Amino acid sequence: MAATDDALDEDLVRMPAGEVHAWYRGQNGTVCGLSLHRSRLRTFPGLVWADVQPASGGMADHVQAVCPRCRAGVEGRTSKRRGWTRESPRP
Repeated sequence: MAATDDALDEDLVRMPAGEVHAWYRGQNGTVCGLSLHRSRLRTFPGLVWADVQPASGGMADHVQAVCPRCRAGVEGRTSKRRGWTRESPRP
């Protein structure tokens, strides 16, 4: 995970805040194509995508927005179904 800001909880654990982007460890950019350095995003390598969803609670207390392009990229990869199907192929 990468976020535009960070916040501390009661136990002084750093949590993501602001806008959240999907980031895979070892890469210099997010799933949507933003550069970590140029966008000044802070990384959270120990978190998974489900932890920062506002509906899940958990680490998402200070999350204001989730990048829609990153959401589509991550959820499209993790789903087991195909993104499209051919309904009437040519003979």
